[in-house]
Amino acid sequence: MTILPPEPDRNALRVTLARLRNTRGWTFDELAERSGLARRTLIDLEHGRAAGTVTTWHALAHAFDVPIEQLLGPLCGNHTPPGSKGA
Repeated sequence: MTILPPEPDRNALRVTLARLRNTRGWTFDELAERSGLARRTLIDLEHGRAAGTVTTWHALAHAFDVPIEQLLGPLCGNHTPPGSKGA
């Protein structure tokens, strides 16, 4: 019997990105300039049309000056994150 991991909460990831961008008052163009990512990529991420790569989220973490865990942590928002059971 194969046990599959729970589905990541991609909506929470999208919301986290939007919140960080809006908190700073940045437009998509400003975030694109700060992150080196294409404006279209950022729009697609924030609207849930793309998941992005590790490289994408790494660039965003640097642009926002936050730990990457702050960006990716919400993926486990609807379940217990791996390694936290019994810790």
